[in-house]
This record gives sequence, structure tokens and C-alpha cells, in this order.
Amino acid sequence: MTPPVHDLSKLRIDRETPPPIRRAFRRNLLIAAGAAVLFLSVALVLRRGGAAEVQVAVAEVVGGSGAGGGTTAVTANGYVVARTRASVSAKVPGRLADLRVSEGSFVRRGEVIARLENADYQAQRAQAEANVATARAELIEAEAEADQLAREAQRLRDIRAERSELVSQQDLDAAESGAAQAAARTQAARARLDAAAAGLRFASANLENTLIRAPFTGTVLRKEAEVGEVVAPSVGGGLTRGAVVTMADLTTLEVEVDVNEAYIARVTHGQPTRIALDAYPDTSFRGEVRQVVPTADRVRATVQVKVSILERDPRILPEMGARVDFVERVAPGDSGLTAAPPRIRVPAAAVRTAGGQTLVWLVRQGRLESRAVQAGPVSAGFREIRTGLAGGELVLVGGVDAPQAGMRVKVAATPN
Repeated sequence: MTPPVHDLSKLRIDRETPPPIRRAFRRNLLIAAGAAVLFLSVALVLRRGGAAEVQVAVAEVVGGSGAGGGTTAVTANGYVVARTRASVSAKVPGRLADLRVSEGSFVRRGEVIARLENADYQAQRAQAEANVATARAELIEAEAEADQLAREAQRLRDIRAERSELVSQQDLDAAESGAAQAAARTQAARARLDAAAAGLRFASANLENTLIRAPFTGTVLRKEAEVGEVVAPSVGGGLTRGAVVTMADLTTLEVEVDVNEAYIARVTHGQPTRIALDAYPDTSFRGEVRQVVPTADRVRATVQVKVSILERDPRILPEMGARVDFVERVAPGDSGLTAAPPRIRVPAAAVRTAGGQTLVWLVRQGRLESRAVQAGPVSAGFREIRTGLAGGELVLVGGVDAPQAGMRVKVAATPN
């Protein structure tokens, strides 16, 4: 029997033709590599050819003996406040029955602003008036009786002095005692009248306290309560209101600013200032330092300065934000040889710290350049540059989180 013949060639592995899975893997790998190369190429092109948009500011010269008679010594931010301002409340608790003013109302001192329900106080005053009338009638009666008994005692005294046998000493003593008692009753009636009059004054004062009057001449800023609400001298919770209105004398408006204590030596009493409101940044108003508060805030390292507004304007309202430039002037006849050197300031955001060094980034011909500086504390959003800048340089404020020397940039906004 002849054994079967097997074709072993069928068991040979074909290494020249890869299986489908391997072919797909190689194809995907090539595609991914090509995409990576393309991405890196595009990124490189963009990095080499693109420029980041940045915000810049001009290093401003604010000190020295500039022309015009005054330059900025220091700048600070604050708010417009009224020196004369009050939250007007009732002296006694009660329900508001009448409110005669609204926001913007001009009132004079002593004018009635509001009235509480006061029927009970009116009744108390009427009762006090009746008590006064009663006490006055009792006094008149007591005085008449005392006068009669005093005359009777005097008559008996005269008779006994002439004819002692007609009037006994006992009768005279009784008459004099009655006159003394009547005089004492008169004094008691007079005291009751005084007490009744005091009660009337107290009742009248309580009734007057239901009328809420303006403590000074000024303008109503806000209504704090409405008719029907319960008001009291102090808030007791619930629906009880404290103040009825808030008012201020707008002729006493001034600006309160916080000056960094590092610059407070540049501020003096009577120093001229320029005031710019946040609402009207293009308009400035003349001012003058009224007071440097003689204490510092240890947490904020600032000193409060109060600046009077010399130019009255209806646009200036309480609680408006304001910026105050304190002006330094060269004294008449000063040649300027002893004047302080010019000071440079930049926005606080322009000053950065890197490697323990304080620096700013300058924009020169579309590229960034670092410059080491010595900067003072922040004041009104600015920092004084004591060394490192001459003034007029374009400094980087924002737009690049990690600036590098030589990085191409373009200005996105007009510099200040």
C-alpha cells in the first residue's frame, strides 16, 4: 500500500505580503506622523511670523519743576462725601402717617419732613392741659382762703392789742394757726400747678417728637421708610425701620482719599489739587487739602486725606468715585536748582517680579525688552519708578502672560 503524499508547500509563511491588520496599523501610524509634522510646521510658522496683541502704557513724568506752575506729586483714589450728612429718624417709636419729601427734595432746617400717628399724644396733652387748669383753680381758691384767714388773724391781733379783754389769747392763736395752714395749702396748690405745667410741657414735647424735622438745611438723598411702616429711634427687627430719610448738605461736599503712607510727606494742608470724577474723566475740578487725618491704617498702610472741592458743580454727587492729583508747585523766585527731580510712574500692572528682581517690559520696534527698575508702593493704581526709566517709554501692561525677550508683539490699544 502506498502512503499518501502531503503537499508541504501550503504550510509556508508568506512574509512578503503583510496581513490586513498590520497594513492598517502602518497606515494609521504614517497618517499620525504626517499630522504631527504638519502641526509643528504650522505652529513654527505662526510663531515666527505672528505677533501677540498687547496693551501698553506710556511711562509718565509726574514730578519735578515742570512748566505751568504745578505738577503731580502723588495721586490717590477715593469717594465724594458730604461733611454734613445724617440719617434722620424719629425720637419716639410709631407708625409713619405722613411723609412730605422724596429723593432730591430741598428742605430747610426745622422743616417738617414726616409725621407719626399721634392721636394718643394729643390726648395726653389735652389731659395735661386739663390738669393745669384744675391746679390753677385750686391755687386761686387756696390763695383766697389764705388771704381771708390772714386778714382775720390780723384783725384779732389788732383788737387784742387795744382791748385784750375782748379777744382771748386762745382765739388769737387759733386764728393765726388757721392763717398759717391756709398759707401752707396755698404753697401746696402752687406746687401742684407747677407739676401740672411740667406734665403739660412733657406731653407737648412728646407730641412734638411725632413730627420729624430737618436737622439742617440740605437735600434728601434717600427715603428709608414709607407711609404705614413702623419707625423707631433704633431698629428693633421685623418691619421696624430706623431712619426715615437720609439727607446731606451738598454745599459741604469733599473728597476723601487714602494716600499710601510712603507718599504722605508730599501732602500738606492747603495744597492745591486736581479732582477728576470717574463719571466725568475728561473734566477736572479744583480742590484743596482740608485735612490730613492724624492717624494711619496699619492694615492698608494708608493715611486718609480730606480734600475740599473749590468748584461747585451739580454733576458732583455723594459717593461718586474720584481721583485726586496732589499738585506740587515751585515757590516764587525759586530757580529750580533745588527742585525735586522728575518722577516717573507707570500702571501697577506693568511692574513684574522675576527671579527676585523687579522689572518692566518695554515695547521697542515691535519686540519686548526687559528693564530692571526700582519701584515704589502702589498708589491709585500706579507705581512710581525711582530708577530704570527716563519717561516716555512704552511699557507692557497686559496681553502676554509669560513675556520673553525678543518676542514679537503689536499694540492692541492706543497708549495713554
